[in-house]
Amino acid sequence: MQKNQFYRTLSGDTWDGVAFKTLGSEMLKDTLMKANPRHLHYYIFPAGVVLDVPAVEIPATTDLPPWRKS
Repeated sequence: MQKNQFYRTLSGDTWDGVAFKTLGSEMLKDTLMKANPRHLHYYIFPAGVVLDVPAVEIPATTDLPPWRKS
């Protein structure tokens, strides 16, 4: 299990953008938001807000397209 990490926002960052940068998918913005309830009033972040980035388990996928299968 990985331990949580942190991300310091840049001016103009958004929840989905930070989720993409830190967790690899903007679809995980809800996970990021749940880990940072005190910052939910932001839609667009100023610089310097420190967010907790939770460790997430990325499920193994078996539905690979034929060109990706070994």
